[in-house]
Amino acid sequence: MSGHGDATFHAMTEGTQEDWMAIAGHAAEFGRGLPKRIVSHLKLLDGDFGGYAVDRLTHSLQTATRAHQAGMDEEYVVMALLHDIGDTLGPSNHADIAAAIMRPYVSEKNHWIAEKHAIFQGYYFFHHLGLDRDMREAHRGHPHFEACAQFCHLFDQNSFDPAFESMPLEAFEPMIQRVFARPKNSIYLRKDAALAAE
Repeated sequence: MSGHGDATFHAMTEGTQEDWMAIAGHAAEFGRGLPKRIVSHLKLLDGDFGGYAVDRLTHSLQTATRAHQAGMDEEYVVMALLHDIGDTLGPSNHADIAAAIMRPYVSEKNHWIAEKHAIFQGYYFFHHLGLDRDMREAHRGHPHFEACAQFCHLFDQNSFDPAFESMPLEAFEPMIQRVFARPKNSIYLRKDAALAAE
């Protein structure tokens, strides 16, 4: 089976700088399509109720709308929108997946909130399942503890309301485009390029 790329090597040990520059060009082009792929993946949450009063997309839109209405910055609002994007592929660790997707593009604080929100959200229901609702206490003292607790209390745990009027997904698309325009932190990003992007 032959490929259609520009690189000439068949094993990485044979790669040249010219090969890798060609691959980097393709990677940059592919990266520009990330916001569109994120929106497509969010749409997979549409119609998936999982027993809740609203489907997972509606919950995500409500969470982001509440954050937007509270005056949170754009990056935070996008984090709120994407916090459950991992539900489809990671039902047992959805927060880890959402956080991994966002990590190169958001602040350390917003990444931490996304990564830990499932534990903090557990405060509201873990005891009904025979689990420890205070599991979040293991993170007490972390600089972002209160921010994560606030995210869950103000925007996440209360966003299952069928009567709430959310902003449409289309309203968030320009925000997603801007937040995911270029990574801030990645092993594939030279430090001088990261500084220039700030």
